[in-house]
Amino acid sequence: MNENKELKLTVASSPHVNSPVNTRSLMLDVLIALIPALCMGVFFFGPRALILTAVSVAGCEFFEWLYRKLLKKPQTGGDLSAAVTGVLLAFVCPVALPYWTILIGDFFAMFVVKQLFGGLGKNFLNPALAGRAFLMLSYPVFMTTWVKAGTANWMGITTSVTDAVTAATPMGTMHGSTVAAPMLPWLGDAGSTLKDLFIGNVGGCIGEVSALALIIGGAYLIFRGVIHIRIPAAFIGTVAVLTLIFSKGNPHFEWMLSQLFGGGLMLGAFFMATDYVTSPCTPKGEIIFGVGCGLLTVFIRYFGGYPEGVSYAILLMNICTPIIEKYTHPSRFGVSKEDLQKAKAAKKGGAAA
Repeated sequence: MNENKELKLTVASSPHVNSPVNTRSLMLDVLIALIPALCMGVFFFGPRALILTAVSVAGCEFFEWLYRKLLKKPQTGGDLSAAVTGVLLAFVCPVALPYWTILIGDFFAMFVVKQLFGGLGKNFLNPALAGRAFLMLSYPVFMTTWVKAGTANWMGITTSVTDAVTAATPMGTMHGSTVAAPMLPWLGDAGSTLKDLFIGNVGGCIGEVSALALIIGGAYLIFRGVIHIRIPAAFIGTVAVLTLIFSKGNPHFEWMLSQLFGGGLMLGAFFMATDYVTSPCTPKGEIIFGVGCGLLTVFIRYFGGYPEGVSYAILLMNICTPIIEKYTHPSRFGVSKEDLQKAKAAKKGGAAA
C-alpha cells in the first residue's frame, strides 16, 4: 500500500508513445549525409565552396529568426531545418556566385517559400529549389557561369565570377547533343571520362558534381531510416531507362551513365525529392512522384532551353503532391469501396435536404 501511494497518475493527451526521433535528429542526419559532397566540393573548387555554404547557412538561419521575431512567433532555429536549406541552396549554385546573391536566394527561400506559408511542414515547395529557381530567373549570368574544377582550385575568398577560370559543364555540352561517336565527346573538357564525372572532377554546382559522394550520403539516409528508397529508385530508374532507350550518343550505355552522374540528379533524387513536406507520404504516391520527376527531368534536358531539368522537375511534382496523395491514400481497414460510396451518397443526400 505504501508503494502505491508513491505512484503518481499523469493525465495527458495523446500520443502517449515517445520517440527519440524528432525534427532536429532528422535534420542532423541530413547534414551528416551532406558532408561527403561538401568535402568533394571543397576539394575540387577550393575553400570558397565552404565559405559560400557557411554564408548560405547563416543567411537562412538569420532570415528565419528575423521573420519569427517580427511576427512574434516562437523561434525554431534549433531544429536545424534552416541549416539544411542553406546547405542545399549553396549546393545547387556555382562556387563563384557572389555572396550577396546567395543571401537573396536565402531570403526568398525562408521568407517567401517557407515562413509565409506557415513555417516548417506547411510549405508546398522545396525552399532550396525554389530559391535556386528565383536566382536563376533573376541572375542567369551568375547562375550559369561555371568554374573549371581543379584549375581554379584554392581560389580566393573574394574571387568573383569575372575572376574565375570558367568552363562548360557536362550537362551543357550534352544538351541538344546529337553526337554518334565513341570516347564520350559530350563530357566537354578534353580527356574527361566517366570516372571524372562520377568522382566530381568536372565543372558544375558545388554539391552536385560528385555522384559518388551523393550516393554515399543517400545510402546513409536510407540506412538510418530517414528516407525510403522508393523515390530515389523510381527517379533514377526512370531517367536511366529513358536515356538508354532514347540515347543521343554512342555508346548508349555510357550516354545513360553520363546522364545519371551529371548534373543534379543524385542530389535531387536523394536529398530534394525525398523532402517530407513536399513529397507524397504513401508508398504508391512516392513511386508515382519519383517516376514523374524522372520523366520531367529527361523531357526538360532533351527538349527544354535549359540543359538541366532536375530542379524544375521536382518543383512541378511538388505542386502535384496533394492530388497524388488524394488518389493513392489507402482506405480504412475494414471499409470497402461500397461502404465509401454509400457514405458519400448519404452525405450528398443530407446536404441536399
